Amino acid sequence: MAARDIFHNAVKAALQKEGWTITHDPLPRLYGGIDLYIDPGAERILAAERGDERIAVEVKSFLATSLVSEFHTALGQFLNYRLVLEEQDPERELFLAVPFDTYNLFFTQPFPQLAIQRHHVKLIVYDAEQEEITLWQS
Repeated sequence: MAARDIFHNAVKAALQKEGWTITHDPLPRLYGGIDLYIDPGAERILAAERGDERIAVEVKSFLATSLVSEFHTALGQFLNYRLVLEEQDPERELFLAVPFDTYNLFFTQPFPQLAIQRHHVKLIVYDAEQEEITLWQS
């Protein structure tokens, strides 16, 4: 199993504050003989006519010296996890969770914005210190 991101527990706590129930930690997936572990899987019950909402969240800290390199890794992981979820659990939406400071410094720049839009990456921006989600971007 892969190591947990340094801010894993902060994102979990932030999700729970917003009414999400953590159903898997991590959310395991086996595809073609390859084990994948997506950070927490969660769900919350919405209005009766909408049923329940299920998500998976890949948490990233972006603490390395190269944000571009970290972005390449995170995007590749996100795309691969989304492929497997589309095959095995198509009702579950995948989000990439990124720290607030990294979002403001890097993710608002033209290249990351283009990549996020082109690849339809859904983001959760979190404040690790406050254990809060500051932005949901679909």
